Amino acid sequence: MQHPQGTDTVAVAAVTYDRHEELAQLLRSLAVQTAPIRTIALVDSGTRPATDVVQAADGAIHYLRSEANLGGAGGFAFAILAAIASGARWVWLMDDDGHPEDERCLTELLRAAHEHDLDIVCPLVAATSDPSRLSFNFRIRGLPTNDRASLEPLGFLPDMVHFFNGALVRTEVFSTIGLPDMKFFIRGDEVDFLARVRKAGLKYGTVTTVAVRHPATWAEMKPIFGGFITPVIPEGEFKRFSYFRNRAYLARKYRSLRWFGADVIGFPYYFLTQRDLAGLRAWFRAYSAGLRGTGFGPPPS
Repeated sequence: MQHPQGTDTVAVAAVTYDRHEELAQLLRSLAVQTAPIRTIALVDSGTRPATDVVQAADGAIHYLRSEANLGGAGGFAFAILAAIASGARWVWLMDDDGHPEDERCLTELLRAAHEHDLDIVCPLVAATSDPSRLSFNFRIRGLPTNDRASLEPLGFLPDMVHFFNGALVRTEVFSTIGLPDMKFFIRGDEVDFLARVRKAGLKYGTVTTVAVRHPATWAEMKPIFGGFITPVIPEGEFKRFSYFRNRAYLARKYRSLRWFGADVIGFPYYFLTQRDLAGLRAWFRAYSAGLRGTGFGPPPS
């Protein structure tokens, strides 16, 4: 992708849903960034409007109230369009339960984007409960790790990102590959987006010297066969259905035998070893719906 010359104007695209304390922390962290932020496009789909939090915050905030629950995927799509409409050259993606760790985060991301000529650049995602560990694993030399200290000296990890927490994206990227697909609602929209990024041949990577804090999902990860396969089992019926359906849909969409093989072995093995036949039946219903391309639609009220 050709990158036009110009100033590094940045707009934040953020989503929130009934996490007022975490949102206040995010807005405080954005307000002290050493690189300027043109505007914060904040989409609020929660049951309790976050107007008090927004009014108490510093900075230019474009508050977008949605009376419909758009999910993470739809919320980000809405926020990204509003951020692009501000005329910014870059869009910085933020979920309400995460926040930049220090004030130089955006500055370092912009520096790395120019140094490595990137279309997308991400910070590390450090676990809120234990910042020495990462919320999501990286695979280095074939081995998974979430040990932050082992990655920081590397400085930069090419061709590795975790969407969407803290991802800084050139606005042209969205014109090239489109917005997050709101059909996914939650769980899987980031996997689909990365697959489109790769298909388009865009350049991306992760800066290991800065981080955003975000709650880890370690409890959802259920490694089996010595960690060779790690099924993810979300908490809650709707999250599970969405995750299983979306994984199957993505395996079908991208014709990934690797994803499909890991799923049809890993999930049944996990549920059978747990003697959770109800869980196995629920997985099968959701996964088969995803393979057929069905099961999408408005979320439960």
